[in-house]
Amino acid sequence: MSVKVFIDGAVGTTGLEIRERLEGRGDLSVATLPDALRKDANARRDALNGADIVILCLPDDAAREAVALIENPAVKVIDASTAHRVATGWTYGFAELEPDQRQRLSGATRISNPGCYPTGFLALVRPLVREGLIPADWPLTLNATSGYSGGGKSMIAAFEDAEAPDATDTAFRIYGLDLAHKHVPEMQTHGGLSHPPIFAPAVVRTYRGMIVEVPLQLRAMASAPSLTQIHDALAAAYDGSKLVTVKATDDTSLLTLEQTADTDRLDLYVYGNEATGQARLIAILDNLGKGAAGAAVQNLNIAAGLDELAGLKL
Repeated sequence: MSVKVFIDGAVGTTGLEIRERLEGRGDLSVATLPDALRKDANARRDALNGADIVILCLPDDAAREAVALIENPAVKVIDASTAHRVATGWTYGFAELEPDQRQRLSGATRISNPGCYPTGFLALVRPLVREGLIPADWPLTLNATSGYSGGGKSMIAAFEDAEAPDATDTAFRIYGLDLAHKHVPEMQTHGGLSHPPIFAPAVVRTYRGMIVEVPLQLRAMASAPSLTQIHDALAAAYDGSKLVTVKATDDTSLLTLEQTADTDRLDLYVYGNEATGQARLIAILDNLGKGAAGAAVQNLNIAAGLDELAGLKL
């Protein structure tokens, strides 16, 4: 018997990516609403309550509205919006984040899919905070750059359509200058941090891919952790993972934003200088893969008791 999956918002960037990963799977049946019924409350209610698992690819308010329409207690929800990422009663959908996170996800009925930037940041920081190598109250900074698909339809149009209202030919754009980006509470909460990190995001003229970097002044920390300790803690945290890998750092010549594009992998690097006591922790992922659709499919597989890697791009 196949698992019935309803994707609400299947015409958006993330929804289309999820559908692509689910195509041809015999263990699932995937439903969406035709355009004429996408905003019909009764049609949505029926679809939401008739599924085994619902994946929401909607703006925050619409996601909250969809959850409110669900009356069937057996329905499991995976929300790809930011609406529930720090909400009580929701399980954070980053399977590799904590030692027991998969177990939590397997029994959860409400799963919040992580954001793309937080996925890279938390993958680097959370194991180190948990092991006491980074103090929970340390003033962390992350610099991150994404392909423009992360901005959704309007940003895609701005970069691809010369006739779009906000069309641009820029190569590099920084934003989030008010230091109040909606991903920050998610990073602080799930990182176990006492204070919000300084988040410096940017977007570049390439469709997909992402680099997240956390610079550290190791010598300024009371414990002054070594690069080896940092590397070993991350390697131990993701030992055996097929998706998250701590890479060798023998070659210091080049890292590219595109190297995990169109995959669901997450590559981590620990670079640094022992003499100066400085480190650069780097995560590279696809903002539409492990940063969005790939994570949703992974969470779907876990919640349904299926092969965790089914439909994913390695």
